Amino acid sequence: MKKRLLIVDDSSVMRRTIEKNLANYDMEIIGQAANGVEAVQMVMDKKPDVVTLDITMPEMDGIACLEEIMKINPETKVMIITALADKLTGLIALDRGARGFMYKPVNADDLSRAFDKLLKRDGE
Repeated sequence: MKKRLLIVDDSSVMRRTIEKNLANYDMEIIGQAANGVEAVQMVMDKKPDVVTLDITMPEMDGIACLEEIMKINPETKVMIITALADKLTGLIALDRGARGFMYKPVNADDLSRAFDKLLKRDGE
């Protein structure tokens, strides 16, 4: 069964980039959210297996959103994708339940490798 993916980023360009770069990856993209508030609602409604999550967003930042997602379903695999080059933020995100962390900009190869690791695949 395909994993269900939710893409969360306040940049529509970044959401499209992630979607395009994961197009050949064996996942069903079930939605996109532009902020943490939308993301939390979509996690409750659509129950994604995997979430890509930006840190810096309006209304609710990625760390607060991550905490809410973990309350809703601690099994959700969250991949932080951020422009913040702040190692402490990455450590905080991993401490709060994120399973992976990437810096922007991203490309298809980096995303594919990161998702292989996230989903523990070895060239399936």
